[in-house]
Amino acid sequence: MSYCILIHDAVTKDILWANRAACDMLGFTLEELKPLKAPDMSSADSRFRRSVGVRWLQDAADHGISRTEWMYRSKTGREFLTEAIAVRVELTAGEAIMVQFRDIEKEESLKSDLQRTEGRLQAFLRRMAEGILVLDRDGRITFASGAAAGQLGHAVDELLGENFVELCAVSSRPALEKALARDPADGSSSSLRVEVAHPDGANKWFGVSCQYLALEKDLTGAMLLLQDITEQVAAEEEHRRDLEHLNYLGRYNAMGDMAMAIAHELGQPLAAATNFVEGVSRRVRDPESSINDLIYGLDNARLQIDRANQIVKSLRDFVVQLEHSEQVVDLNEIVRDCLYFIRLRADQHETELQLVMSENPIWIRCEKVLTGQVILNLCHNAIDEMSGWPQRERHVVITTYATENAGVFRVADRGKGLSHIPDGRIFDGAFTSKSTGSGIGLALSHRIITRQHGRIYAVENESRGASFTFELPLAGDSNA
Repeated sequence: MSYCILIHDAVTKDILWANRAACDMLGFTLEELKPLKAPDMSSADSRFRRSVGVRWLQDAADHGISRTEWMYRSKTGREFLTEAIAVRVELTAGEAIMVQFRDIEKEESLKSDLQRTEGRLQAFLRRMAEGILVLDRDGRITFASGAAAGQLGHAVDELLGENFVELCAVSSRPALEKALARDPADGSSSSLRVEVAHPDGANKWFGVSCQYLALEKDLTGAMLLLQDITEQVAAEEEHRRDLEHLNYLGRYNAMGDMAMAIAHELGQPLAAATNFVEGVSRRVRDPESSINDLIYGLDNARLQIDRANQIVKSLRDFVVQLEHSEQVVDLNEIVRDCLYFIRLRADQHETELQLVMSENPIWIRCEKVLTGQVILNLCHNAIDEMSGWPQRERHVVITTYATENAGVFRVADRGKGLSHIPDGRIFDGAFTSKSTGSGIGLALSHRIITRQHGRIYAVENESRGASFTFELPLAGDSNA
């Protein structure tokens, strides 16, 4: 078998046995494998830490089966992502967990699996959690595994002879028909998603790997390997809705800042334009006024109105550029885009700003304007915190720098610090130190950063005040 198999003790999760394919792929002998734990044969990424693996195996022990994607690491250090299925089995010596996994980045492993007799194939299929269908040239089902029948909500006999394309939603049919029409001599496989009508009325989504096969007797045609991804699609849809909600909240927060900026910035040019117009009005009634006086007043009024128009345009441009997808951007550039509004708030509160920016670009992958909104939230909070202190002590430092894996933004104030804040409450939406605040800014900032695979935290400064920091993966980092 080219499927890799590990047998774990159901209680201790220790490795009891591994087949040859698993030993070859991982590069360990069976005796070397037995004492290993997850950190010895898995990626160092926190998603694949031992506690996560133990929970996955325990889920199989409790419920009979559990599947996941797991990043194994071979003895040579090569990492490969696998589709791993854990199944509870009863052995003579006691209960165990059988883990089947395959390198999903290299589908060539399927080819050797399919070179078996129909009898051995049936025995093998009974062990597989994925559903398997074989279709003829017209798309009719000529073979269905028990798992496939269960996934589709029909008995095996009911599926035979049915046109699988017609079972799929109309939107899924063109891609499936294209995959089935491939030349068998091509020998390649294709992967797609299809939505299938389920007898219970709730359609299901399947990830489908399609490949031509020819086994003994008459089992030939297009083989479809079905994996139920309904929950995954639902999660992606929820993620899309969450992202739309984040965009809405980001725009809502940004518009509050814009309203403040408009009120402050437009007041001066509009007041000046009004004064110039009133001056022209008085001079028009004065017979001794010269035409040059009138032209001077009107020209300056127009300049002030042009300035007001430019302010409105710049504020509008800042809001409408809110994008819905990630991009690679310089963290310093995002900070510079926000400086206008940060300085505006600082000037209002007579607070000194100090910038300590990285000399080199810090390329991160993020949603630019949402990340900018986090910067605005943190900086405005720091400036507002300083407004209650004597003017000579109002000082805020903004810093950017890069670590080995992340771009870092930090804003530090010299306020009262964090000792008065309940543990764990600062980013949960329930905390605010402002009498008119809702706390949504920090909660929104936390969600924006964490959904972009980053982290945000606050620490007490050694001297006085607090620092709020977020880190986002560098564009070249594997987590980006």
